[in-house]
Amino acid sequence: MTMPDQGRDEPGPDELAAAVTQLTAELADLHRDLARRHLVDLASGVLVAQLSLTPADAVDHLAQLAETTGVTQEDFAADVVNGASGSAGLPGGVGEDSDRDTAQARKTRITEAATETGVKTGGTVDEVAETLLEGGLRPLGVRGLWLFRRTETDCLELAGQAGVNPLEAVHWQWVPPSAGGPLHRALMDAAPAWFPGGPPEGERLPGSAPDAARAVLPLRQRGTVTGLAVADWPGPRELGEPVQRALTGLAVPAARILDAGAAGHAEAAVLAPLLDLLTHPAMALRAEPSTGALHIEHLNRPALDWAGHVPGASGRPLAQVFPAVEADVVRLARAARESAAPQRAARLPVLHRPGASDPLHDVRVLPVGPGRTVVLWHSATDPAMSVSRVLGRLENLAAFEDDLIAGTARWSEQAYRIFGLDPATPPVPLRRLAPQLHRDEADKLDALLAEVTERHQGAHTVVRVVREDGGLRHVRIAAEPLLTGGVLTGITGVYQDVSAQHHTEIALSATFDRLTAAQTEAALRHQLVLQLQQAIVPEVPVLQRLPGLQVAARYRPAAEEYRVGGDWYDVLPLPSGQVLVAVGDIAGHGIDSVTGMVALRNALRGLAFTGHPPARLMAWLNEVTLQTHGRPTATAVCALYDPSNRSLRWASAGHLPLLLVRDGRASFLEPPRNILLGAMSSAEYSEEVTALEPGDSLMLYTDGLVERRHTGLDESLAGLRRAAERLGPGGLDERTDRLLASATGDTDDDTSLVVVQVT
Repeated sequence: MTMPDQGRDEPGPDELAAAVTQLTAELADLHRDLARRHLVDLASGVLVAQLSLTPADAVDHLAQLAETTGVTQEDFAADVVNGASGSAGLPGGVGEDSDRDTAQARKTRITEAATETGVKTGGTVDEVAETLLEGGLRPLGVRGLWLFRRTETDCLELAGQAGVNPLEAVHWQWVPPSAGGPLHRALMDAAPAWFPGGPPEGERLPGSAPDAARAVLPLRQRGTVTGLAVADWPGPRELGEPVQRALTGLAVPAARILDAGAAGHAEAAVLAPLLDLLTHPAMALRAEPSTGALHIEHLNRPALDWAGHVPGASGRPLAQVFPAVEADVVRLARAARESAAPQRAARLPVLHRPGASDPLHDVRVLPVGPGRTVVLWHSATDPAMSVSRVLGRLENLAAFEDDLIAGTARWSEQAYRIFGLDPATPPVPLRRLAPQLHRDEADKLDALLAEVTERHQGAHTVVRVVREDGGLRHVRIAAEPLLTGGVLTGITGVYQDVSAQHHTEIALSATFDRLTAAQTEAALRHQLVLQLQQAIVPEVPVLQRLPGLQVAARYRPAAEEYRVGGDWYDVLPLPSGQVLVAVGDIAGHGIDSVTGMVALRNALRGLAFTGHPPARLMAWLNEVTLQTHGRPTATAVCALYDPSNRSLRWASAGHLPLLLVRDGRASFLEPPRNILLGAMSSAEYSEEVTALEPGDSLMLYTDGLVERRHTGLDESLAGLRRAAERLGPGGLDERTDRLLASATGDTDDDTSLVVVQVT
């Protein structure tokens, strides 16, 4: 007995997909081979009857005759069957018309064999109609084929179609006898009807345009008209005898198609054109009532591209076309049908192996009827949804979204911590948030909801949240309306826990309330700002060890204490392994400059964790500046140093040039010509990449280091360059102190200096 190989790994998604593709191709080859064998068997039967041969000899004789005449065995078999049945276009005629008739007769017979095979192998009406259209009608210029089944009450039911828009087919699902017209006349007369220039005025037929050519042919089985076939062309066309003869011949296999499996439901036909309008992948699925297995009803073009153009994907089991995600989609589809609510997944499959096929991103599964679901996804991560998930990871900040149509809500994970709720509990929509708030805050919530839902404008407020553990938190709610065609369909926004800020504001207010004199109050405010500045930008900071760098930073306050300024610097290692190095200068002096400095410095710190390059960080920082109280303007340099290749990627917003010292020679790096921060909205920033070498020193500074009252900027910068070249040997801290002492501006402005040395 052979034991299974216990060490063999389960096949991966790519292996399953390759296997499905191979089996699909093999199945198509089998269908073609069955059709060929069916035709050869018919021809062999004719030879057995006419030449008194055994079946085996008849097959050999057929192959020899085909080789002798120089045609394929399939074509010769078609000629033999056509000759036995008395069909037109038999071999032996003379002239181009005879050759054309013979070729058309062969094609008709081969198409009939393929149609018979499709019916016998369980194909649907639509699938077999597609075979008939592509094999026999398309060469005649036919655009679409419509097959109607006759009911007991002489009503015509659309049983299947090929080459037809699904939405167009919905309009012709049923044609009652009372409708009259060309269809029912052909049905009652049991005779074909030809319309080279379209139906008579005032009458309608299925087709693409009123003046497009149509042919209506009765379909007979056992001498009884059981339905109609309608062929339509893209425009007017002469329907001569060869075309009429070919169509009449193809009506024979078309009649047998009506015995094939039932066509798709009307609901799927309506969904298909709607999904085709979408620019991202989408598919409609139908669940088998007995097993629950999912079958694909329709794939739009982006979904078909994503699936690798699997032949005949519609109608196949989901597992054949999407084997890697079939189990996950089945689970989501079942949940969507049972809850009658959309289901979402950030990525399928959840665990993506390197080298495997691309996953489905931002998946949404929507219930659209009994046993039917629609699956929407993106081939790449949707930035808007990713930003929402990133917000959920930031401390004290949570994203929310309310679907007003479905009556559901979504929270990021941080929201549960803010409200002190168990993550297993359902998220609370904004409209039902009042029980979570202090009883005196209901009016604030109502005012915010009125602004969003009635005036369709964004709004924000700060409320007190009473948690289940008895704690009280101050939470800022910022909300925006989601509109679809002018109709409010949802609300999105963020919750921010501002309790610490609120307590700080209360403490500051209590301190200021104790001051009675305006002069004392101003002095205290200044002292608080100065302490805040010194806490954030110390004169000689203690910097942690950084990968590949030695860094020394200095801050020199303004000569006059009242001229507290907005200079700042920052050196920060990032999770990516890069190091953020930045300096900036807020225009002006006083409390507004310091608060602006704090806002921009902290904003850049947070933005740097997104992993975006300096140019993008600077563009975001510009928008933050525009939204900062007092609308300050500022210059800044933002640089990201990558120790893996010693490269410095940097962007400047109107700031002074960086100074590079290499092998004792100093030179300024030409900065990109970017506008300063806070000057205009939606500004774009360019960036530079500078390759550094071991031993290089790079200096970032503010204007207080070089500006002099009666000296031009170029001359001041030249003096800084000479001073840097004269520093000589010594430790980095020692050389930084010497540079700060030797290059002294005389504008009494504060100064920031950061010196970076590559190790």
